Amino acid sequence: MGDGADFASSPGEPAFSGEALIYDWNRPDPASAWFPPKPVLLNDETLRDGLQSPSVVSPSLDRKIEVLHCMEDLGIASADIGLPAAGPHMEEQVFHLAREIADNRMRIRPNCAARTLVSDIEPIARVSDRVGIPIEVAMFIGSSPIRQYAEDWDLDLLLRHTERAVSWAAEHGVPPMYVTEDTTRAHPESVRRLYTAAIEAGSRRVVVCDTVGHATPDGVTRLLRFVREVIAASGEEVQLDWHGHRDRGLSVPNSLTAIEAGADCVHGTAIGIGERCGNTPMDQLLVNLKLLGWITNDLSSLREYCRVVAEATGVAIPPGYPVVGQDAFRTGTGVHAAAIIKAMAKGDDWLADRVYSGVPAGDYGLRQRVEVGPMSGLSNVVYWLEQRGYEPTDDLKHRIFRAAKETDRVLRDGEIEALIREGGPTSAAPAPS
Repeated sequence: MGDGADFASSPGEPAFSGEALIYDWNRPDPASAWFPPKPVLLNDETLRDGLQSPSVVSPSLDRKIEVLHCMEDLGIASADIGLPAAGPHMEEQVFHLAREIADNRMRIRPNCAARTLVSDIEPIARVSDRVGIPIEVAMFIGSSPIRQYAEDWDLDLLLRHTERAVSWAAEHGVPPMYVTEDTTRAHPESVRRLYTAAIEAGSRRVVVCDTVGHATPDGVTRLLRFVREVIAASGEEVQLDWHGHRDRGLSVPNSLTAIEAGADCVHGTAIGIGERCGNTPMDQLLVNLKLLGWITNDLSSLREYCRVVAEATGVAIPPGYPVVGQDAFRTGTGVHAAAIIKAMAKGDDWLADRVYSGVPAGDYGLRQRVEVGPMSGLSNVVYWLEQRGYEPTDDLKHRIFRAAKETDRVLRDGEIEALIREGGPTSAAPAPS
């Protein structure tokens, strides 16, 4: 779109350019505009770290497979499909998930969690051999002094575990992904020595973790700059990941900052499920990456991904949850609804989708919805009736309007239908089939 008030060239385009109708303070100066120099990769932790929430129901294998296909539809690059060392049952589930990926030639790459112990890595190697595809091992180890003190560990012990486990994985064809827990509270020298040891032992992917949601965006920038220096000093090509949690509510901005600071891949879970306050919400991360123009993924199935995970885990999506919550594109307020209705009256879906929304519903297979409630105006009632094929007569619209003003919430469709029937069969046209 141009900088001026450019008229649309086809019916599906807005009457004016986006730049003319929306002044975007988020847009950087063209001279300093930044975009990721390579594709942003995403790793989905829903089926492992997400299931550590004490409030979730562990999904059946069939539901896990359904979730895996939802990830594939969204173009997510990789997924943690479980922790096989948890026992034979989990190892068998991981096998079936990996086989689903192999049999369907899915693009998504599997990885599995493990402690930095050979005994945890061996089941992953077995599954990989049975299925015949590589499975990365995300081996995690505590790195912060507070964790070391609580566990009676010292750095030399951590280095010995690192060298042995990473070397064993590399030698047995299980690509090592080395994960330091609580990196955001670890001493620089510990971070340097642990990552250096892992890289020298064969790891070509390292993960920086904000395990307890401690970091701020400034902290993310400083830490990732430091880790990039460690990687550069190794002389090896190593992928750098960021794994964040949302205890301070900063997980999405921290993840975006991590990408700007050089992270190749960022992690998250559907609807942010996970231990304590949860992980970075993958869905919100995808939306922001798309709005920034950093990814081109088709997100029309985003709501389905969140719905499937919510049902499979027994976690309710709050009504006001961004994009996929039931109220995300729904209004019963007169002033807001009037602007949307006027935009729709212009025949301009682009305009209607943005006049009172910072996120366009149509990009996610959704639409703006106008409801009728105590904060509504008559225009809400008229629009509701017309959208369902009813003639908005004065008697009918005022009857509904009065009822709305006397209630303490938005009227349900069935309640409005009952009010319509009160007026008799001639008061309204039949609703469309």
